[in-house]
Amino acid sequence: MDPFGELLVGVAVAIGIVGAIIQLYPGSIIVLAAVAVWGVVTGGAVGWTVVVVATLAVVLAGVAKYLLAGRYLTGAGVPGRTMVVGAALGVVGFFVVPVVGLPLGFVLGVYLAETGRRRNHADAWRSTVAAMKATGLTILIELAGALVATGAWVVGLLLT
Repeated sequence: MDPFGELLVGVAVAIGIVGAIIQLYPGSIIVLAAVAVWGVVTGGAVGWTVVVVATLAVVLAGVAKYLLAGRYLTGAGVPGRTMVVGAALGVVGFFVVPVVGLPLGFVLGVYLAETGRRRNHADAWRSTVAAMKATGLTILIELAGALVATGAWVVGLLLT
């Protein structure tokens, strides 16, 4: 791939990493798509090995984030319905209060759903904290997958 193409792939990878952190768009998928384009265009053993490593990293991170977060929430006694309410209010919050409305709406939604379910402020707050920790865990796992894919791409760049 020519240097301009590699620069474009690098920009897409950077945008994807930001997406993995802020969770407003599918960051790890963008990283994978950019790395896959680079690998297919570059070709050869290095290009295809990078594509396979990046795909495995993103897919495994995608599966792990749901399994581990689900296990954490189940252990904390937070039902899926609560997370749906939190996500819905997060989306509403995103449009009402730009940028910070998403996390604020999520926390408020989880807290309100758990207050209605548990009828106790302390228990509702414990569930809200558990939901925030699980969300943080999913962000870290997705970021790790995106960074492994990025690392594979950088190694591929150095080898070609």
